[in-house]
Amino acid sequence: MITAMRRRRLALCFLFLLPGLGISSWVTRTPAIRDALGASTAEMGLVLFGLSAGSMLGILASGPLVARLGARPVIVFGTVAVIASMPTIGLGAALSSALLVAFGLFLFGLGMGSGEVAMNVEGADIERALSQPLLPKLHGFFSLGTVIGALTGMVFTATGFSVVWHLVAVGTVALVTASVTLGSLPPGTGRNPRRAPEQAARSKAPALWKDTRLVLIGVIVLAMALAEGTANDWLPLVMVDGHGFDQTSGSMVYAVFAASMTVGRFAGGYFLARFGRARVLAASAVAGVVGMGLVAGVDSQATAAAAVVLWGLGASLGFPVALSAAGDSGPDSAARVSLVATVGYVAFLVGPPVLGFLGEEFGLRGALVVPLLFVALAGGLSSAARPRTTVSRIRDTDPV
Repeated sequence: MITAMRRRRLALCFLFLLPGLGISSWVTRTPAIRDALGASTAEMGLVLFGLSAGSMLGILASGPLVARLGARPVIVFGTVAVIASMPTIGLGAALSSALLVAFGLFLFGLGMGSGEVAMNVEGADIERALSQPLLPKLHGFFSLGTVIGALTGMVFTATGFSVVWHLVAVGTVALVTASVTLGSLPPGTGRNPRRAPEQAARSKAPALWKDTRLVLIGVIVLAMALAEGTANDWLPLVMVDGHGFDQTSGSMVYAVFAASMTVGRFAGGYFLARFGRARVLAASAVAGVVGMGLVAGVDSQATAAAAVVLWGLGASLGFPVALSAAGDSGPDSAARVSLVATVGYVAFLVGPPVLGFLGEEFGLRGALVVPLLFVALAGGLSSAARPRTTVSRIRDTDPV
């Protein structure tokens, strides 16, 4: 039993790492892909709507599919879609086909939108089984994947390595990793048992969106996911176009952001144990607002490069900590985590393309005001993440 649980946790760690590796591999090559396509900022926003369309479809389908089939089949499907997306994006860049790049991003969004919601349900189930937080650590592996992908992308950018072969290699690594981990996940997590219609009618609970506390937690998740997603899609271009960095240096700054996210998530257990969810979320919001504000408002390469550390630390814990709070906010924990994760991934994947249109009008640095204001709002709502019961309080202070 212990061995099976450890395999399950380890499998989830690697499965969280894969989309982080994929998205940072794409992000670090966005300047090169943009040049290969000959696209403007607004046109890149349109390309990114492939990501939005796929993510919306995956996100909206994930909750009902998990409830019907369980988390594992949805995770398998999502992982396969993420793997297939990498060579598709690379081939689109090699052929200078914006449509093919957009389709590759559609596959990535479909896989990430569906698979990650299901993986959060799986992770929350392990949290409840072990009576200790796990989601910050799992999201730490996502961030670790972004660091690995960013460093690799930086090296490949500096050496002029082919975008298509870079992304094919990433897809191959992901395929091998997934093939040895997916079998460790148990069937049935998050699946709702079928009941007779009259029994379902008697036990029908109020709609989750009527739970005010859960809605406030959803706003926190939305804001923090928007801060993270903005960096994942636009930070290299913000540095290249907004601060005058070359492509290699822009990728390096993104690697610093990804490393800051990783440090924040793996070190978060100490701060959660000492200060609790609400204070950690409030402090995270302050750090994120200051970091984005400096990147947007100060015309200095050194300041911008240093500020992404605050941006990364500020965004690191908001999403996973708020998901844990959602799971503890009332009955039917899997449905609560699924709902709030869905809100977060909508912001994570749909918000950045919208910022592309704002960036065309006001510049990418000016567009950062939007996620900055959302993060400030999240800081004001952080008290919604306080533990609800004594049991939740004990769980909230366990080390990660």
